[in-house]
Amino acid sequence: MQLSDFDFPFDPSLVATQPVIPRDRARLLCLDRTAQTLGHRHVADLSSLLDPGDLLVVNDTRVMAARIAGRKQPSGTVVEVLFVKDLGDGIWEIMVKGSFHAGQVIEFNRQSHAIIVKRDAGGTQVKVESPIPVVQLLRESGQMPLPPYIKRPPSRDDHGWYQTLFAKHEGAIAAPTAGLHFTADLLSRLAERAIQVAMITLHVGPATFKPVTVERIEDHEMGAEYFEIGGEAARAIAQTRQAGRRVVAVGTTVVRTLETAARETGVVAPMSGESRLFITPGFEFKVVDALMTNFHLPRTTLVMLVSAFAGTESMRKAYAEAVRERYRFYSYGDAMLIL
Repeated sequence: MQLSDFDFPFDPSLVATQPVIPRDRARLLCLDRTAQTLGHRHVADLSSLLDPGDLLVVNDTRVMAARIAGRKQPSGTVVEVLFVKDLGDGIWEIMVKGSFHAGQVIEFNRQSHAIIVKRDAGGTQVKVESPIPVVQLLRESGQMPLPPYIKRPPSRDDHGWYQTLFAKHEGAIAAPTAGLHFTADLLSRLAERAIQVAMITLHVGPATFKPVTVERIEDHEMGAEYFEIGGEAARAIAQTRQAGRRVVAVGTTVVRTLETAARETGVVAPMSGESRLFITPGFEFKVVDALMTNFHLPRTTLVMLVSAFAGTESMRKAYAEAVRERYRFYSYGDAMLIL
């Protein structure tokens, strides 16, 4: 398929710059793939849209306050560094704009700095020298890594807004945004309807947002992102499938994790590793029966995954309806439920 197949007109004024409070008051566009119908609800209605015995699978990754200001030495130029991944032995993968060479120093404060050890097409790596661990440095001085389409500086509120209720295992540079809609009240209503929740982990990294620059989408290469599925989640998924109930993925990261795990055998077993799964139309889903997801940027791997699950034409109609009805888009926006 061609990259242009996943383009659509969009009104930038629909980009949400902050969430609806409480979070479950966000709107929910419901797409029934069988009946080919669209309905308008709210996330708070989720318990009435699912059936007893259905299983919601959520991503419990925790977003690092991974963006921190530094000064490029010896010029003193202010640069913004995004810490991506701990590679061990004080080496971190980072993202930073500008011209750098091996050995160059980025100073964060009088005690902490990073030395460039690699800078090429494969990425940037630094050796961090600091009296405190990098994770502590980020907690004390870092900002939440809001997506670039939110055209404002991060605020203190974003430390709570840009973290899901399930956030537990730190390691992501972006929130699994479908999970942001859940509240304690919503979880209580789901439990009352005997709708269970299971947690898996995928640390959202650059691979999720890497631009597709090739016209033939099959030529795009997904980067690796770490995932982990525990025994409790694997058992819950197996029991749900045996009972003939639905596995409902909360977000595209959950879809990629579960389908990666089931790719060979069709069964989700406890495991950890890296996912490079690129889901496009024609993909055979082995685990996920329903999907809750936010609205995504055109021409992205996220839209391609949603198109694979919903059908390309159904996705186009749903997005056109969302634009007409002025749904709020992207990370802090509204959501869609595909049944």
